Amino acid sequence: MKVLVIGGGAREHALCRSLSLDPDVTALHCAPGNAGIAEVAQLHPVDAMDGAAVARLATELEARLVVVGPEAPLVAGVADAVRDAGIACFGPSAEAARLEGSKAFAKDVMAAASVPTGRSYVCTTPEEIDKALDAFGAPFVVKDDGLAAGKGVVVTDDIVAAREHALACGRVVIEEFLDGPEVSLFAVTDGRTVLPLRPAQDFKRALDGDEGPNTGGMGAYSPLPWADPKLVDEVLETVLQPTVDELRRRGTPFAGLLYAGLAITGRGVRVIEFNARFGDPETQVVLARLRTPLAGVLLAAAEERLADQPSLVWRDDAAVTVVVASHNYPGTPRTGDPIEGLADVVAQDAPHAYVLHAGTRLADDGSTVLSAGGRVLSVTATGKDLGQARERAYAAVDRIRLDGSQHRTDIAREAAEA
Repeated sequence: MKVLVIGGGAREHALCRSLSLDPDVTALHCAPGNAGIAEVAQLHPVDAMDGAAVARLATELEARLVVVGPEAPLVAGVADAVRDAGIACFGPSAEAARLEGSKAFAKDVMAAASVPTGRSYVCTTPEEIDKALDAFGAPFVVKDDGLAAGKGVVVTDDIVAAREHALACGRVVIEEFLDGPEVSLFAVTDGRTVLPLRPAQDFKRALDGDEGPNTGGMGAYSPLPWADPKLVDEVLETVLQPTVDELRRRGTPFAGLLYAGLAITGRGVRVIEFNARFGDPETQVVLARLRTPLAGVLLAAAEERLADQPSLVWRDDAAVTVVVASHNYPGTPRTGDPIEGLADVVAQDAPHAYVLHAGTRLADDGSTVLSAGGRVLSVTATGKDLGQARERAYAAVDRIRLDGSQHRTDIAREAAEA
């Protein structure tokens, strides 16, 4: 099977790594990819937002399956263009991807499907913003209605900061604060059948102790030893299946990866947000634990035959991923710095720890890997438990040298020590 993955971040590197280990994958391609993905897949230059260009590339490569990784191309309809070209594509249509592309739309779907979530207001004027902020009080939760690369949410006790963010967004969703630990749960679906994966927890704040600004995610771990063993079944019954059923009822079936960001509150499970694709950095730890070959699962979802898919098989190992970010992230990052020590990780930590590239590129002469974004790379490690996986991850991080880089030192610490 020839597979083409669209994207160039750590999530796509994790997908490509898993697909490269699948014996059914005879050729693996990625567009545009990054310096790390080039080690496991053939790279192709393409504008990931150009559906016609992606479909043309997939046709030229004779791809059996296309996997669209990032949210922006999905919302732009790239998966639709690939399917229109007669090629199986894992990723929802533009209409169904509105579940991530518009938080107001997601709230409307959840209301119709009786999915538990926080109370909210959709605001477009300063007057509506002030009324909503006053209604909920601190801590204030203000979300840009559209895509914002993981940086469109502000949670703060400062009403001035909350109002400034709301006014800058234009159309916003202001909602009640949901207390309790957060859980990320992925599910593969073909629009009818929903196949949940294993839960993970990520760390959104930039600094240790969940301090600092929100980011796209600074690390993650799985499994969650503190979570109710019945959590996945409960979320499937009350959140995932009703959402998929509602979208099919509306004539916009969701086929692809449905990501539910959840809060385990004192009143039960509540949905914080939906994503229409694999989330980063949770993908890294979830796929590290998946034993079932990935390509067949994604193809079954793309071809609407997921009901025939055997149950997924998982490793008992725990997994931890730690994100290494560039200087000044999540502000304007410094780029172009050389990254050293990557070969040391391969030599000393493999196979239990490995590096997944995100914001990287090769120097013009091809000799050096350079930073090229805010979240530069992530180190993922497995172990017999979270403690061992965590030790291996941080040992590998310590071998990597990137001037001015930053990373959290407390990923999975509390869960490992519990």
